[in-house]
Amino acid sequence: MRVAGFTSTGSKRPDALFGEGYEGPPLRMTASSGCRVRGDDGREYLDFIMALGAVALGYGRVEVNQAVVDAVGRGAVGPLAPEDEELLAGELAEIMPWLERVRFFKTGAEAVAASVRLARAATGRDHALGCGYHGWLDWCSRAAGVPRATRELFTELPFNDVERSVELIRRRGDMLACVVVEPVVEAEPSREWLGALRAETRRIGAVLIYDEIKTALRVAPGGAAERWGGEPDLVVLGKAIANGYPLAAVGGQAGLMDRVRDTWISSTLATEFVALAAARATQRVARVARLPAALRRLGEPLRAGLVRLAERFPGGIAGVGGIPEMCYLRFSDDATSQRVARACARRGLLFKRSAYNFVSLAHDAAAVEGALGILEDVLGEEA
Repeated sequence: MRVAGFTSTGSKRPDALFGEGYEGPPLRMTASSGCRVRGDDGREYLDFIMALGAVALGYGRVEVNQAVVDAVGRGAVGPLAPEDEELLAGELAEIMPWLERVRFFKTGAEAVAASVRLARAATGRDHALGCGYHGWLDWCSRAAGVPRATRELFTELPFNDVERSVELIRRRGDMLACVVVEPVVEAEPSREWLGALRAETRRIGAVLIYDEIKTALRVAPGGAAERWGGEPDLVVLGKAIANGYPLAAVGGQAGLMDRVRDTWISSTLATEFVALAAARATQRVARVARLPAALRRLGEPLRAGLVRLAERFPGGIAGVGGIPEMCYLRFSDDATSQRVARACARRGLLFKRSAYNFVSLAHDAAAVEGALGILEDVLGEEA
């Protein structure tokens, strides 16, 4: 094996998906189309992992593919800023008017880190509070190799806990540069919690950042701020905005975004044509399909089915997490989750054993019913 740690995407490791010691199949894949992928064993699998949420239209969506082919034909990259960059920024602002300025990146982790950099440049402060998963970079990581001094500048904020969140923000006071939150962390956010974050950060002059890497395009056309409120100063978009092509963005108030002039945030391939063209095509399809509403309609029977399974098999399932657009089973223990994920794979279903599973436009009622049927059979054998 030449790839360190099996694969460059940690959540695609066999032990992450199926548990330690899993030897497949499948271990790797060779192709994807719609809501199905072909494994290295040549077998087709019904997929609800959907590239860890990076695909909302379905794999290989024809309109996105055509835009990509066109971008490759135009040269893919060059020495000047591409026209698609400014056009896409304008199209995003039409959907989210509060994105007065936008900056593009290749990965979500990079984009969230950039939003924190902007907040620190604007406030002259160092400390950050975060709620959810914001990537692997040093500013929010506790992993080996991160300097202790860097770790001490970041503290985790509890999801949907108004009292504790207010306490932490007030304790940091004029040392706090920003509060970064994933609006959905295994459940919907309460408007009270988001309102408290907004009021407290505004009171002390800190920046409120919504990390919408997973929720962008899914929960509402304008994202979490449109659906649940909270008025973030900056919003980070990623994953599904280019339907599987590498693109992320930070956007928000012009005054904050113009702080890019006071610091240095740049990467050579942030402005290649392909992902920008894919994102523009994705926005067009999403608009016509009324994507968030469509995903909710598809996801509601999936989540309802998971709830029924949790009620029927309480010994193996502790509950159901997430929202219809992105949900999963909470297993009673890790061993059960491993056995279920492996048994599902043997039956041709890829269903994540932790947060989250995603519906896409390529799924339909039959796909949802098929997945629930396989899960029911597997859980029945477990009982």
